[in-house]
Amino acid sequence: MADDQILKLIGIRIRDLRKERGLSQEQLGEKADFHFSYIGGIERAEKNISILNLAKIAAALEVHIGELFVYIKSHHNVHSEKEAELEEILQILLEQDIKGLRKAKTILKELYE
Repeated sequence: MADDQILKLIGIRIRDLRKERGLSQEQLGEKADFHFSYIGGIERAEKNISILNLAKIAAALEVHIGELFVYIKSHHNVHSEKEAELEEILQILLEQDIKGLRKAKTILKELYE
């Protein structure tokens, strides 16, 4: 994958997550401690963002940094809707400790086996 394609995908993903949360570029910039023009530059793939700055943006968006590398449009068809639901479930599970994960696994097995 070309470098500029990676920047475009990350920029699109950040924009999509920002819009899903109803944030403007200025609001996201304030939350992440960046100027809104920097956020715009990232979203337009004009900035080569560092890992540390990606972590700040992920925290401001209240997602795990790995979510910035999941290039899924969460609308348009049933498959994407299913993926969006799975993403939400995964986010809940990622916030759990091992005891919580085991409890979730037990519940799922009871429901679906």
